[in-house]
Amino acid sequence: MQDYKNPKLILESSALEPGKFTWQSPSNLAIIKYWGKHGRQLPQNPSISFTLNSAVTQTQIEYKQREEAGHGVSLEFFFHGEPKPEFGEKQKKFLESILDIFPFLNQMDLTIRSGNSFPHSSGIASSASSMSALALCLCSIEDKLFGTLSDDEAFDRKASYVARLGSGSACRSVYGTMALWGKFGEVEGSDDTVAIPMEDHVHPLFKTFHDDILIVSKSEKSVSSRAGHGLMEQNPFAAPRYQQANQRLHELLPALRQGDLETFGRITENEALSLHALMMTSNPSYILMQPNTLEMINRLRAFREDTGHPVYFSLDAGPNLHVLYPEDAIHAIRPFIEEELVPLCEEDAWLPDWVGEGPEEL
Repeated sequence: MQDYKNPKLILESSALEPGKFTWQSPSNLAIIKYWGKHGRQLPQNPSISFTLNSAVTQTQIEYKQREEAGHGVSLEFFFHGEPKPEFGEKQKKFLESILDIFPFLNQMDLTIRSGNSFPHSSGIASSASSMSALALCLCSIEDKLFGTLSDDEAFDRKASYVARLGSGSACRSVYGTMALWGKFGEVEGSDDTVAIPMEDHVHPLFKTFHDDILIVSKSEKSVSSRAGHGLMEQNPFAAPRYQQANQRLHELLPALRQGDLETFGRITENEALSLHALMMTSNPSYILMQPNTLEMINRLRAFREDTGHPVYFSLDAGPNLHVLYPEDAIHAIRPFIEEELVPLCEEDAWLPDWVGEGPEEL
């Protein structure tokens, strides 16, 4: 396993030129779900995800020479232009936890400005987009000041490693199209500490996939993903679940290579329901799906049964439904979504999205 601790990344001069970096990074939708971890943000099972295009976080880090010496990180944090102390405290705590990787942060006054294109904490993976954007900014600062990450592959790998420490699923958002995280014997280079790109292992059909996100609820979910992962430690179904995830990944990979929509759809939907079943069998148990989530699932399955169109659903750790289908079926499926499913959303809110090319420096 790679270890990025580097005590040499210290600024030797006090004449630091102020600077800033801005990255936009997408959320991702896990097809094989990661739920349960050990050690320092290491997964209990491998996962694979679509990288999205429109569900993004934009993060800017401004840095300058620290004016007053002190312990810890000096940080001001703004979310959508407003001070957000609770977010700022979390970011400060995270940055202090990675001072062994980026010791120069201790020598700076930092200002972070961040914002999402989607509702925060509603079950779209905002931690994936936000922590990957933050990690990419940090790697850009390191490369600017020390010239250590000029190789693109090394840059992405370190950004994935750092993003994982903030939020496990964030390590996958560093790569476009699809990414796999977690050691899996059938995939060379797979690793528990970083994600790896899977774009070259995916049939062109899946690179055209839409993911329309139907906002059943904009409210912050009742149990955070962090708490949900913790509850897996005592879940009686944890061990068979991890075996199940490995078996499903074994079945999914050839389907992704071959463009096998039926196998993809079956596994994708079963994984979504398995994730929520694990929540219902935790102690204490909890339910994040809402009545309209189930109504949407029933309508989608009936539509697929009646028409034969390749449309499938997934869920993240929240009530909002992800509707998945290839580009060549959009003219049949989009009207169904708009007429039958969008009226079940909170205030008709939905986010048309699709498989994207990954983060972008702005």
